[in-house]
Amino acid sequence: MSDDDYVFDEESGEWLPAADLAAKRAAADRIEVRDSVGNLLADGDQVTLIKDLDVKGAGQTLKRGTLIRSIRLTGDPQEIDCKFDGIKGLVLRAEFVRKR
Repeated sequence: MSDDDYVFDEESGEWLPAADLAAKRAAADRIEVRDSVGNLLADGDQVTLIKDLDVKGAGQTLKRGTLIRSIRLTGDPQEIDCKFDGIKGLVLRAEFVRKR
C-alpha cells in the first residue's frame, strides 16, 4: 500500500483508508426526515396532511387529507418544501404529514 491510501481523520484522530473516510463523510451529510408516524421521507414522495393547517400569507386553509405531491427535502430534518395550487413557497413541518 502507498501513503496516499490513508487520510488523517480530524474527528477521530486516526488514519483511515480514503474510501472509508469518504463514505463516513457522505453518511454524515445525509439528513433523515420522518413523517408523523416515523416513515422515512425522500424527494418526490407524496404525503397527506393529518391536520387542518392555516397557511400564513395565503389566506387559505389546507384541510386534513389533502394530498401533496412531489415534495422536496430541505436541509432541516423537520421541514419539507412543497408545491400546491395557488400557494407559492409552501413549507410544511414533517410532523403534520403522513407518507402515502
